[in-house]
Amino acid sequence: MHNHGLGAWMAKRRLKSPDKIALIHGDGDTVTYRELADGTDRVSSILSSRGIRKGDRVAFLGENSPEFLQVLFGAAQLGAVFVPVNTRLAPPEVAHVLTDSGARVVVHDPALTERIGPARDGIAHAIATGEGTDEAPGLSRLLREASGGHSDAEVTLDDPAAILYTSGTTGKAKGAVLSHQNLTWVALNCLVDYDVVSTDVALMISPLFHAASLGMGALPILLKGATIVLEKGFDPGRALELIERHGVTMLSGVPTTYQLLADHPNWAATDLSTLKKLTCGGSAVPTRILNAYEERGLSFSQGYGMTETSPGATSLSPAMTREKQGSVGLPHFFTDVRITDEKGAMVPRGTVGQIEIAGPNVFPGYLNLPEATADAFSPDGWFRSGDMGYLDPDGYLFVSDRLKDMIISGGENIYPAEIENLINDIDGVTGVAVIGIPDEQWGEVPWAVLTVGDAASVTTETVREQLTGAIARYKIPKRVVVVDELPRTASGKVRKADLRARFSGSAS
Repeated sequence: MHNHGLGAWMAKRRLKSPDKIALIHGDGDTVTYRELADGTDRVSSILSSRGIRKGDRVAFLGENSPEFLQVLFGAAQLGAVFVPVNTRLAPPEVAHVLTDSGARVVVHDPALTERIGPARDGIAHAIATGEGTDEAPGLSRLLREASGGHSDAEVTLDDPAAILYTSGTTGKAKGAVLSHQNLTWVALNCLVDYDVVSTDVALMISPLFHAASLGMGALPILLKGATIVLEKGFDPGRALELIERHGVTMLSGVPTTYQLLADHPNWAATDLSTLKKLTCGGSAVPTRILNAYEERGLSFSQGYGMTETSPGATSLSPAMTREKQGSVGLPHFFTDVRITDEKGAMVPRGTVGQIEIAGPNVFPGYLNLPEATADAFSPDGWFRSGDMGYLDPDGYLFVSDRLKDMIISGGENIYPAEIENLINDIDGVTGVAVIGIPDEQWGEVPWAVLTVGDAASVTTETVREQLTGAIARYKIPKRVVVVDELPRTASGKVRKADLRARFSGSAS
């Protein structure tokens, strides 16, 4: 084969395990590896007939589905670059992703057509999933009519495979370019550190457009030839039913996911005996949730990472959950982590500094942003995470603070600058700081702390009305607080740590 990247995976799986079930979706529909590979070939043919070649960008805007994976692998066969789009983004945010990436094709759920609106003129081909119409046939119809045959473009592991957009600290999302090497090695890290085997059945309830669900969820399972139970969304009652019905062995999520499962009325009565591997990211698992799962004989692998590391950087094994509680674990098998001071020098164990990461899973850079890319790496090539932490005497990583003030709410990354820029446009607002406030269900939620002019009246409703439709709903502050003055440093920067300390105790 000439294709040494993801584009070869399905053809090889078709040879090795053609009749093995790759996907279970909907009301129990199944897709074998032969069928998934055949569908991938047909998607490749559809894209090729529309002029898509190596390096072109192919976007997908939709929920979890077999089509998502077929488009991913079909694009990879041609050496095209896959651009998954977060379905929770507002139209201006979707337009930025499509325009900035230079997507020539977007495959989308027909219910999300309006999200594409602002960027439609710049896209050569928009293909809706489903049947479509005679004038605009949908992907399902096109797949039936497409010719088969495996495309085998010249692709190296260093070539770009996907562009995933991560919220920008300056208000605009940045496209993190992930290579075939990045996605292959993060999958291998998961095979080693999470003991993925071909008999595993993984319930996928998190959206595949997230780096964690894609890089550490779907790809390791498909590489190993195991089975994914693919859900469009998360409903705790249905998830419990699917675990029992399909004998699910693996489940990934964020603390909120596991809390909602444990709080569901069917929790105690559900047979969880097949469930062996639970992975959790986004934030530390609270003790209350650990206790609830340990009572059922279950424990967690926890971890730390970001889109730029494809995304896994560290993992904490279930055996160390209690002994190293609060830690995010050791570096993944093929990944290294170090702590540096403000001058870039390594610091002793136990000393807080910036977390830096190296390994074949670390991305090469941001799309069309050479300065941001240069700033993201140390002179000797380590990725500067922007997070602060320390390594204990045994080499376990503890994250102590977020240098970039990022908020993680229900597993979604939120960067305050993006929200602050929009709130500053509201008449009467003279200053704003968006901070993360602890929340029992979501881990954190954004609050906006404002100063306003003497005659101004700005409320939570005012802010929410301004932001609705401009940014995703999960980014909209849950509460707005007006203060007389924002605490600032001598240089004029808002001291957000002071605000978090002041308001965290008043959250309800």
